[in-house]
Amino acid sequence: MNILIADLDKGFTKEIEQAWTVPDVELFFCNSEDNLMPLVKKTPVDLAFIEVPFLTIDNMDMVSFLKEKNPGTEIFVLCDSKNWPGATSAINRGANSFIMKPVSVTQMEETVKKFQAQQQNKSTHQLMESQVLNSLLGDTPEMRKILKTVQKIAPTTSTVLITGESGSGKEFLANVVHRYSKRKDAPFVAVNCGAIPENLVESELFGAKKGSYTGSTADKKGLFESANGGTLFLDEVGELSPATQVKLLRFLQSREIRRVGETEARYLDVRIIAATNRDLQAAMLQGKFREDLYYRLNTFHLHLPALRERRAVIPTLVRYFILKNKEAHGKDIVDLEPQAQYALSKYPYPGNIRELENIIEHAIVLSENGIIRLEDLPENVQEEAKEKTMAIPHIKGSGTAAEETAKVEYAPAETTASLVSSSIVSPATDEPSDEILSLDEMERRHILHALSLCKGNRSEVCKKLGISRATLWRKLKELKIQMDGEEE
Repeated sequence: MNILIADLDKGFTKEIEQAWTVPDVELFFCNSEDNLMPLVKKTPVDLAFIEVPFLTIDNMDMVSFLKEKNPGTEIFVLCDSKNWPGATSAINRGANSFIMKPVSVTQMEETVKKFQAQQQNKSTHQLMESQVLNSLLGDTPEMRKILKTVQKIAPTTSTVLITGESGSGKEFLANVVHRYSKRKDAPFVAVNCGAIPENLVESELFGAKKGSYTGSTADKKGLFESANGGTLFLDEVGELSPATQVKLLRFLQSREIRRVGETEARYLDVRIIAATNRDLQAAMLQGKFREDLYYRLNTFHLHLPALRERRAVIPTLVRYFILKNKEAHGKDIVDLEPQAQYALSKYPYPGNIRELENIIEHAIVLSENGIIRLEDLPENVQEEAKEKTMAIPHIKGSGTAAEETAKVEYAPAETTASLVSSSIVSPATDEPSDEILSLDEMERRHILHALSLCKGNRSEVCKKLGISRATLWRKLKELKIQMDGEEE
């Protein structure tokens, strides 16, 4: 960390140099206004203590110069009772705060320690965010394309429309766009448009003047103003009323809003990211969503596939949600039984990532001895696993596939396909095979084998496999197994 200390008092800077104790920093001192600009041009500055006389050099605003060179620079202005108005002006231009002189070395060191802690937390958060981003997106061509697009559009001010099923991670992706942008230090304000009562939507979004509606006892700042300088995330934008759609369109065209009950326009610098799980094009044809607003929002379109379409990310997301939720419930989760892992890998997740997190929280609460078992999962997740497990060929040995699978050590970094090893036995020959099949292919072959043994009697097949007729019918459709007398 590079720390700049610019002060006319050489005795003060000498005292700091001799008494400084905070490790892992490099101090740069400047006692002359003429030397400051050459110093900061060649030296990146992470934190600066600058006395008021150094704030303007050769008609250059030093606060703005340092912030432009390194947006993360924190600036503290050193001032006294005579020149503190200059410090106040610097804060308006982006300085963090001012410190009244005389100031001790200990005070300055405490300021640096707080900054170091903030940087460490930010670094940890960015690392976790990067890991979760990879987990959310998954290593598929479609998701890599989304990430590449995000990296290109994030630094711009362009409007983005994110679509996808409920719970698929739209708000998270919007937050990623914000954090990759130049607005990352400004507010990210998220609002669910469908969750606000219709009669309050306009005042919540755009604000309201005192007395403009019943119960309005004071001027109200809306969410647009709260997001000024940053990003406003409008989730479920398709739920907005026609009147509110007009106001949103006006803002996108002019960057101005009017509070309810006011005639004065307010200019705001807000980036809009909208999201919906509805088909906006169908809504346009039905007259429920404005066509001109749709094209304004749809400058860039990101579509998130459902979780069931990117199953490879499930093990990593499971680990992340365990880490995220275990401390809140006072549980130290150290293991996940293979049967539970298998169940989590095969469940279809109609509620997507949000449902997965709820499932993991449910399992953590019910877990015992730091282990998540199959019975700790919700019943609907268990049932899916039981049906799937019954359709797996027997593994060489005396137990059932489920029993043998349970003996396999859980490896968090592996996908659930690795739970079934190359010791799979061919259902037709009962001889070991070196071929490693996908779970779906094994399931398909086993059902075909059962149908053959039961001479096509579906009721008998269901009884042998321990599944319902509805489940068997669904399996036949999913695995493209055609029965006699059926059409393609």
